[in-house]
Amino acid sequence: MRSRKKLGVAAAAIAALGVGVAGVSTAGATGNPPSLSGQSINVAIAYPAPKADLAQFTKQTGIKVNWDYVQWDSLQTKIAAAAESHSYFADVADVDWSKVGEYYATKWFMPLNKYFPISGVKAQYPQATAFIRNGQLLGMPMDGSLLVTTMNEKYLKAAGIKKDPTTLAQYKTDLQAIAAKTPAKNPLDIPFAAAEGLSTYWYEMTAAFGGNVLSASYKPLFTSPSSPGYKAMTWMVNAYKSGLVPKANLNMVDYQALSTDQAHGLTASVFSDYSGDVGTIYNVPSESKVVGHVNYIPTPGASGVGSNLGNPDGIGIPASAKHVQAAVEFMKWMEQPAIQAAFAGAKGSKYVMQTFPLPSNRGGLADLVKSNKVPGAATLQSLLEHHAKPIFPAGAPPWYSQFSNAVYTNIHQAAAGSESVSSAINAIANQVKSLGG
Repeated sequence: MRSRKKLGVAAAAIAALGVGVAGVSTAGATGNPPSLSGQSINVAIAYPAPKADLAQFTKQTGIKVNWDYVQWDSLQTKIAAAAESHSYFADVADVDWSKVGEYYATKWFMPLNKYFPISGVKAQYPQATAFIRNGQLLGMPMDGSLLVTTMNEKYLKAAGIKKDPTTLAQYKTDLQAIAAKTPAKNPLDIPFAAAEGLSTYWYEMTAAFGGNVLSASYKPLFTSPSSPGYKAMTWMVNAYKSGLVPKANLNMVDYQALSTDQAHGLTASVFSDYSGDVGTIYNVPSESKVVGHVNYIPTPGASGVGSNLGNPDGIGIPASAKHVQAAVEFMKWMEQPAIQAAFAGAKGSKYVMQTFPLPSNRGGLADLVKSNKVPGAATLQSLLEHHAKPIFPAGAPPWYSQFSNAVYTNIHQAAAGSESVSSAINAIANQVKSLGG
């Protein structure tokens, strides 16, 4: 599981050329290719199906879509199991930024270069490089996810605080004041379940302390108590043990915590939230009790505003896919700026794809901002374009799955009191070394 001046020009060019993304034609997605009409494709993505828009795609192309919505962690297990057994699983499946190095090495997904020219993709997708390895495009960016900080401004004001915190020290002080003066007695939302969302939370907190968890050569940078990674884990575990974080969060995954804690006013802030959650969770009346209260704020850092890390999901075609051309048509449809903007809230909550963070391409971002339907959209657009940083300088290592497993397992155990922060740090570092880092 998360960004200007050039956008107006780009959007105008897109309209003039009649394509969804510069250099990436979407003409096939609006026609009715006879050879594809009647085909059915299986799509496995960690988002609920956009039912109204999906029906329109089928009407336009004749391609039927069997959409399998699987939670992110379970989906990665299914993809790996199918690939290792060389069995058909889906025609289109999730390609997360963290899996690209692994998929390049294992050849579990088809290169997409001949369907989506890399030059056009790079020109229109701010996070395109996350899906490219040695010139091979392994997935098309599906969303523009960033790790961002959200705050319930109503609670902030109720606590007598007049401006957003910009340092971690002030952030902690403000949270303590919120706990004392508002219904959010445990005001910080951290999902401490042993799952991917806990890993990315640590990466974002490490960036806030001014560093990375791995070097460009994949060496651990978090073993010293003075390192940003060590400080970040200590801060997170102490926040849980001190009561800033709800005790029930020990066994909550990210979206479970966001949709129950933050969306219901039980917490006041998520330090490492996902871009787009204001529009697709907190401001959706059927899902939230804090509509209009939660905003994006500058991510607090050690001595000032911190960084925002990229966390995008993509879509690709598994090597065992049966309907490749129909899959390509579906992907072209998914990448259309208007569709991307609608998923993120440009047409109102009825068309939102639940938990969808932000359009992946510049055309979709421009459409979202112009819609004036999503508070903070312009801020997120600017973050994605100018301030987003990759989690790993050299891209995700091919053994990322094992690394992340060690990260979330040990941070969870440290929060639970099963081991110390020092022991957790050493266990993760030893895993990195055993993997060749």
